Amino acid sequence: MSIKKIPMHEYITRRKQFLQKMGSCSVAIIPAATTKVRNLDSEYPYRQDSDFLYLTGFNEPEAILVLIPNRKEGETILFCRPKDSVAEQWEGSRLGPEDAVTHLKIDQAFAINDFHQQVIALLDGTDYLFYGFGNQKRLDHQITDAIKFLKRNERRGKIAPTHIISPDYFLHEMRVIKSAAEIATMQAANDITTDAHQRAMKACKPGMFEYELEAEIQHEFLRQGARFLAYNSIVASGNNGCILHYCENNAQIKPQDLVLIDAGCEMDGYAADITRTFPAGGTFSSEQKALYEIVLMAQQAAIEMIQPGCLWSAIQDTVIRVMTEGLMSLNILTGALDDLIAKNAIKPFYMHGHGHFLGLDVHDVGQLRCRPDNKWITLRSGMVLTVEPGLYIAYNQTEVDEKWRGTGIRIEDNILVTDKGCTVLSQRLPKTIADIEALMRAN
Repeated sequence: MSIKKIPMHEYITRRKQFLQKMGSCSVAIIPAATTKVRNLDSEYPYRQDSDFLYLTGFNEPEAILVLIPNRKEGETILFCRPKDSVAEQWEGSRLGPEDAVTHLKIDQAFAINDFHQQVIALLDGTDYLFYGFGNQKRLDHQITDAIKFLKRNERRGKIAPTHIISPDYFLHEMRVIKSAAEIATMQAANDITTDAHQRAMKACKPGMFEYELEAEIQHEFLRQGARFLAYNSIVASGNNGCILHYCENNAQIKPQDLVLIDAGCEMDGYAADITRTFPAGGTFSSEQKALYEIVLMAQQAAIEMIQPGCLWSAIQDTVIRVMTEGLMSLNILTGALDDLIAKNAIKPFYMHGHGHFLGLDVHDVGQLRCRPDNKWITLRSGMVLTVEPGLYIAYNQTEVDEKWRGTGIRIEDNILVTDKGCTVLSQRLPKTIADIEALMRAN
């Protein structure tokens, strides 16, 4: 399949929107991510900072974006690595300042080493500085030194920023609502991830190791052009499925195990995040069916609620109510329903939320409570979130009948909020018992 790309005009529009939100007498400084050393002289694959990527589409390290509203020389400035034939021989091509202006539609571009010389002039005369301190020490020091210099020279007419605000204040609110291009990219990521999950389901046989299924997933990601994981894949069989962020993926799969796979690829920076749970032997046991149906009913009830105006917390309330009722029907929980909900009796078996925002980060940005009243947000068209209820009954939960223990189940889909309700981006991946068993039987 063709890899989706965010068009350059969208990055231009984002920068303009952010500049408008900043207001006059302000400057924003947004750095690229630094490279990360894995060990000795080996580095991790480079992943751009999501905020920087959102505003530029530029995927090189050692870069800084500066935004200054109404600046006569240009409102957008990029500092990046200069062209260097020797460095490029070893590390690959660089865009360079001259081509950055053309390709990224930036007003001005300079070599990254020029930043420390220009930062004083860029900050001079501004009231508001949009910058996130605490992420890059060297840049923090450069900006702090520049502010100190301006303050020391106020009698000579210099003006230092008096307010420092994190860019998150505006930028993350912008990122919460996805454009048509972002949605198309996320759909592509979901389609590839769906194929990878189906490949793993078809390949699964008792006696395999979890990492063999992990290999099937990553093979499908790479085969379709998704070179990066959105997060470390979870392939958890049996009791390992009760470990929420299990990542060892080295156990041998037993015939009676359920296999929980939580995996997603990244496309053009955007994440998919899908979980399915299926029987290693191809058929659910009666106990596995009973627990699985509770999780599936809770997820379906939650998805049916999703539409503009739906309260975020109401989704979790629905999940808890449905699953508490389900566990009562199996005598795993006993008592009055409202009393059990009031004391959160389900927490030993379901200890996380119903989901999270999804986008350039797998646990994407966005406030779940509104300021200043601290009330839960309501959903809006263009948001993308996960819905992922689960039940986890580990071997060591001896208060539960042994027949239920060693079972971890989670079902997760990616949901786009639309004007009329919602669209399940991962709807093509089977999740009913009948459909999962049919897929594995056909193989």
